[in-house]
Amino acid sequence: MRDPGLQHMTLTVTEVKMSPDLRQARVFLTPLGGGEMAPVLEALSRARPFLRREVARVVRLKYVPDLVFLADETFENARRIDALLRDPRVSSDLAGGQDEADIVLGEPEDGI
Repeated sequence: MRDPGLQHMTLTVTEVKMSPDLRQARVFLTPLGGGEMAPVLEALSRARPFLRREVARVVRLKYVPDLVFLADETFENARRIDALLRDPRVSSDLAGGQDEADIVLGEPEDGI
């Protein structure tokens, strides 16, 4: 790609969701090694016509899908959940409860 916003950028396409009529493709991306996505999405928006021509050249479809580029936040969400689970307060809550072996189903705790 000759776009200055994409020349030294390595991107990972994590998912492509096609519309039912195959006229739109939502392309989810993440930069390899992390980084700011806003300039990358702008550069991909500028390169959209070129990329559509490449898709048309390689894939035989009745219609060339319109490409919509979106930042994939799956990895960031997973990282955030992992950090929450590793938080000492959350870890103590998870470890501080009763063991499953100590719980007898169907019987009240006070014996009544």
